[in-house]
Amino acid sequence: MSRESTGTQARDEPLPPLTSKLPDVAVTIFSVMTRLAQEHGAINLSQGFPDFPVDSELIDLVAARMRAGHNQYAPMEGAIPLREALAAKVERLYGARVNPETEITVTAGATEAVFAAIAAVVRPGDDAIVFEPAYDAYAPAIRLNGGRPVFVPLGFPGYRVDWEAVSRAITPRTRLLILNSPHNPTGTVLAGADMEALAALVAGTPLLILSDEVYEHIVFDGRRHESLLRRPELAARSFVVGSFGKTYHATGWKIGYCVAPARLSAEVRKIHQYLTFAVNTPVQLALADFMARHPDPTPLADFYQAKRDLFRRLLAGSRFRLLDCAGTYFQMLDYREISAEPDLAFARRLTREYGVAAIPPAVFYHRGDDHRVLRFCFAKGDDTLAQAAERLCRI
Repeated sequence: MSRESTGTQARDEPLPPLTSKLPDVAVTIFSVMTRLAQEHGAINLSQGFPDFPVDSELIDLVAARMRAGHNQYAPMEGAIPLREALAAKVERLYGARVNPETEITVTAGATEAVFAAIAAVVRPGDDAIVFEPAYDAYAPAIRLNGGRPVFVPLGFPGYRVDWEAVSRAITPRTRLLILNSPHNPTGTVLAGADMEALAALVAGTPLLILSDEVYEHIVFDGRRHESLLRRPELAARSFVVGSFGKTYHATGWKIGYCVAPARLSAEVRKIHQYLTFAVNTPVQLALADFMARHPDPTPLADFYQAKRDLFRRLLAGSRFRLLDCAGTYFQMLDYREISAEPDLAFARRLTREYGVAAIPPAVFYHRGDDHRVLRFCFAKGDDTLAQAAERLCRI
């Protein structure tokens, strides 16, 4: 039989039926809005990435590590200089001593760390509590591992946690509670009182916590980031996830990490080694070098607070109502005085007719809750923000 006929026969064989593990999942809204912005030449304030350069010193450090020959696999757990630098940062900022050998794992971005932590502990029949609006990676990861996301809404318009509602949502099936502060998409920040309520809620229970803290250094107006690492009783049951992309304007480098007690880190590493195994070696080492030279993250908060304040001043004369923004680089704008359209329809029209792309937050709710607000990213150059605000003020 010829190769040609064998191939034809194989192509004629019926394929086995395929049932999607995520039947309700389509292309992310970030890709949809970015593509729409490109089609219409719009200013893209939808996807959360900076449009300004990475520090040239950090670029030079990466190049130096490459030229020095650090181009092969890093250890699966992460390059030890970077894990040591992270341990030093955690102790300096949060007063927690973590073992870089056994309690820190470097991952291919924070999203991998989130997935690995969920996969490590969520089993079929388990529940995991998710606050809505929620970053869109949480619920699919729970479902892929056989769990059930249990959604608790944040109160609009302040987007605060109702801890009584959380208490009512916990059952004997609850395995994991997922926090995100500073919060994407709303820009809210958990306070010390929230940590007290959380500690009281989980005391004496087997509940585990996944704390997504990728915007930890972008907190405004003198607020303190309430990392779970500050509280030993919470850190002992928590996976704390961080990201270098948000801190160093390098989202495309995809370097994240997970800090967790040794017994939890061991389980994360079992998953991590079969997802990516290891992460970019020269970038890890360069980040460690850069952290040693620049240990103080305070300038980042000042930098983004100035951008937040500029964007808000530029929009002061618009018909949008500005919601509070205590952290991250996202500003929520209420458009109810402008239109009664659903947020996705209004976001599309805003992109097509006014040349500014934003994210409709209804996509971050499992039932599509729509408060007639849009999320705008202000991690952009001042000229870009000024152009976008000028267009928004025309509406």
